[in-house]
Amino acid sequence: MTYDFPTRPAQMSVEWLADILGAHSGDLRGVSAAKVGTGQMCDSFRLTLDWEDKAAATLPRTIIAKCPSHDPASRAIAAAVNAYGLEVNFYRELATHIAVPAPQCHFAAMADDGQDFLLLLADLAPARAGDQLAGGDMAMLQAAIAAAAPLHAAYWGDGRLADMAWLTRDNRGLLRQHFPPMFAAFRERYADRLDGPCLSVGAALVEQLDAYLAREPAVPTLVHGDLRIDNILFSPDQSRCWLVDWQTLNIGSAAADIAYLIGTSQPQYDPAAERALFNQWLAALRAHAVTPDAEQLWREYRVGALSGYFMAVFASMSVERTERGDAMFAVMAERPARQVLALHSLDLLQ
Repeated sequence: MTYDFPTRPAQMSVEWLADILGAHSGDLRGVSAAKVGTGQMCDSFRLTLDWEDKAAATLPRTIIAKCPSHDPASRAIAAAVNAYGLEVNFYRELATHIAVPAPQCHFAAMADDGQDFLLLLADLAPARAGDQLAGGDMAMLQAAIAAAAPLHAAYWGDGRLADMAWLTRDNRGLLRQHFPPMFAAFRERYADRLDGPCLSVGAALVEQLDAYLAREPAVPTLVHGDLRIDNILFSPDQSRCWLVDWQTLNIGSAAADIAYLIGTSQPQYDPAAERALFNQWLAALRAHAVTPDAEQLWREYRVGALSGYFMAVFASMSVERTERGDAMFAVMAERPARQVLALHSLDLLQ
């Protein structure tokens, strides 16, 4: 497989980077790279750029490079579900046309093999990603919902979605095949971390997998697909945030996107806060010229609560295993399981 772009910081020459960033040859004296983030599907680096004085005033001092994972298994699963392609195409096709807050993209390229890509993105520091293990407070979730609403509203029930061939890949056969054995391995790995009721949610989901995968949103739209606080950068005062990690972008139920966010973020399940956040989301949709059916979306929200648990199982068994990953995927299953049980989500699949 041949392609004409680098995929690791060590392969990026100062001449190539200067050209990509719109600088003159010789303006960039040097570059250094440091690993950032805790993502397990790809590798991210902060590039510190040493510019000549005459260029430094108008050019970024740092940028973020997203590269293929160093782990072959993670790269393979990324290719199978088109994860890298989705993110690259988000920045190529959608990011500048939707009001959703996301980093500016300087470069986006994808190889035909689905395993090699490169993104160069604006560094939004001092904004920092939320901590999935700690969870998110009300202010963080309110900011995240305000950021997600324009994404959901942009193509609400829009026929143009069908024209996005790169976005309409159907992975349900792959998920149907792999989820049952993945849950068996997940249950064995986390038997000492998760209690019986939490594990029973996964067992029931296996039994009702066809019904879960067959569901269709009443009003399809763009969804992030992995909308959790680890994938959101928050300003220091938490008043603003930016959505990142677009490798699960999809057409689906926006209510499920919000259920996933709230379910994976609340350290302790709080139904009153949950309903307040859901109502805030409805109000935000209205502010973006969408007329939501609250009752219909609440039903989709309840079913969508299962998506957090589903993702925890699928992701934990697909990417490179790490100590932090084990802890993170445990809470990503436990929190939505409490939510699912409280909302009687499984009953809606019958």
